[in-house]
Amino acid sequence: MRIAIIAITRNGARLGARLREGLGNAELFVLRKYAGQARKGATTFDGELAELVARLWPDYRGFVCIMAAGIVVRLVAPLLQGKDVDPAVVVMDDAGRFAISLLSGHLGGANELARRCAFITGAREVITTATDANDLPSFDMLARDNGWEIEELSRVKHLNSLLLDGGEIAVVDTTGVVRPYFHGRGKLAFFDTFVAALRSGAKGVLFVANSVIPPQLQSDNLLVLRPKNLVLGIGCNSGTTLEEIEATVTTQLKRLFLSPRSVRCIATAAAKRDEPGLNAFAERLGVPLRCFESDELNSVDTPSPPSEHAKKAIGAAGVAEPAALLASGGGHLLLQKVKSGNLTLAIAETV
Repeated sequence: MRIAIIAITRNGARLGARLREGLGNAELFVLRKYAGQARKGATTFDGELAELVARLWPDYRGFVCIMAAGIVVRLVAPLLQGKDVDPAVVVMDDAGRFAISLLSGHLGGANELARRCAFITGAREVITTATDANDLPSFDMLARDNGWEIEELSRVKHLNSLLLDGGEIAVVDTTGVVRPYFHGRGKLAFFDTFVAALRSGAKGVLFVANSVIPPQLQSDNLLVLRPKNLVLGIGCNSGTTLEEIEATVTTQLKRLFLSPRSVRCIATAAAKRDEPGLNAFAERLGVPLRCFESDELNSVDTPSPPSEHAKKAIGAAGVAEPAALLASGGGHLLLQKVKSGNLTLAIAETV
């Protein structure tokens, strides 16, 4: 997390210097007249504080503001977009007594940032999130800690409220992560199938899986978390367009009832690392493109027969299946190689 520390007083500049050294990944901004107290390496400013914060806002994932909480509220209010995108904001008084998690406590990481600031300075952390205050895990932190995507973020609040109130929550978890994460806290009942969870009569349902739920089974008490455990193995001819790749992938994911939100990466041959269509598709999905040399691809046993075209082009017996299996880290194929137009596609699930 890239952190901006902003101080507007003499004591604040001194405190900011300590924080910058302790956090390790932070930059300190102080009023020019307090540059001496901030030590070497601080960035000074003379202009309007609101202008500084607005300029820094898109480029930093965490802010430590050493000033009154009221000032910070007024500064950030016009910049807020949503809890899934807003950066963490921590407020500290310039005496270093309190480190207050003000904004984006869970998903943004402000609670953890406040704890780090308190540890470095000897301050008292102030965290008001209800689950933290009651020493309970939360479903948004479950997703964040495991790198999962949240569908319908607004439903997190409902399930967290049930957790606090002792309401029963039915859980279907294909990853096996939820049970040890909660470690007996909360009234969670675990089921093997989604239908069984729905029929349980629980007040809330948590579904952790890469499979799509039919629209008729969606409800306000259902929270879906998407583990990033699908790998798209793709081989393609030179010049294959983004549109063709996207159309083929979308068709096959729908056929298998798999969510595109669970795609971890795209895997292909090293010879295709600069293919414009593949790179554009990876960028659209927001996932990395992983590339493997031909000898790596040839080291993997695959169910489909060798491809003469791939052998002639890059010296590999295949691309889609071996690339998907390699990138999945020893997973298994959910979709064996399918050829469509200018590309071949295989889908693997990680272990």
